[in-house]
Amino acid sequence: MNVAKSGYRVFSANSSVACTELAKKITERLGVELGKSVVFQESNSETRVDVKESVRGQTIFIIQTIPRDVNTAIMELLVMAYALKTSCAKNIIGVIPYFPYSKQCKMRKRGSIVCKLLASMLAKAGLTHIITMDLHQKEIQGFFSFPVDNLRASPFLIQYIQEEIPDYRNAIIVAKSPAAAKRAQSYAERLRLGLAVIHGEAQCSESDMADGRHSPPCVRNTTGHTGLELPLMMAKEKPPITVVGDVGGRIAIIVDDIIDDVGDFVAAAEILKERGAYKIYIMATHGLLSADAPRLIEESAIDEVVVTNTVPHEVQKLQCPKIKTVDVSMILAEAIRRIHNGESMAYLFRNIAVDD
Repeated sequence: MNVAKSGYRVFSANSSVACTELAKKITERLGVELGKSVVFQESNSETRVDVKESVRGQTIFIIQTIPRDVNTAIMELLVMAYALKTSCAKNIIGVIPYFPYSKQCKMRKRGSIVCKLLASMLAKAGLTHIITMDLHQKEIQGFFSFPVDNLRASPFLIQYIQEEIPDYRNAIIVAKSPAAAKRAQSYAERLRLGLAVIHGEAQCSESDMADGRHSPPCVRNTTGHTGLELPLMMAKEKPPITVVGDVGGRIAIIVDDIIDDVGDFVAAAEILKERGAYKIYIMATHGLLSADAPRLIEESAIDEVVVTNTVPHEVQKLQCPKIKTVDVSMILAEAIRRIHNGESMAYLFRNIAVDD
């Protein structure tokens, strides 16, 4: 395709090899060249962006994958978006496969909803649309003042299960907590497989700290008016860990949207092994795999961890051969093409359940 006549450009907001890999795959599928720009850090760690070609009156797609240095990646995206805005770009669309800070989308005690702050910053920088994938909570789309297309990776992960897992018909889909049961049920229904749920995790889950109601004011001894006497709130007490569903003699496939700190997954794998599962797979969209995740996976009962390339994880793959990658550049490229041509996005969401 002639880039000059296509009416749009595709830029990468990061110049590192790991982060531009996905951008190059997308542009190859689109038949366009990656836009010419330079993104680098000054000696004082400030982010600098130089756009090397005219973007006046054009639709610009900025691809930004999020490496381990999340805050630097955010600044690169903000600075590039603002540079394109001041260069008179017509529309600036961010392609952010993994949206950072998506776990901080609920009020926790006296904290803040950082995801909402980031959405406001992106709008202020000049973004007019976002393409992302498997937001941690779908309600995050309501934080934005512009359109958000939340694509799904499940068709690619389901295809991997069908093609790469021998005897997958003998598998069972597992939710590692009740909170993940809806996603697991969606996978199970499309694969025509059974469903199991692990219940009674020892650690505090995210839902336990969801809002400020768990931070009552300190009790003060006073001789004056005590005000209303509220009923005593009983603390939650989780039952012993149990597996709801029969996993004996089965292949256990744990599904989730993010795999970061793998402690929960390793513990779940051990429980499933004790209950008779003979192979354990983990399927997740975003493989953050922070800290000692590769080592813990290698030493665990997990047979394979399958993630998409929304986040660079080549270093982790070198450390742990159990980590496998599924390419999702196809759906991202198709989303870009459809948005530019003004075509409906409904085709990309066919057979996708609400809870997927």
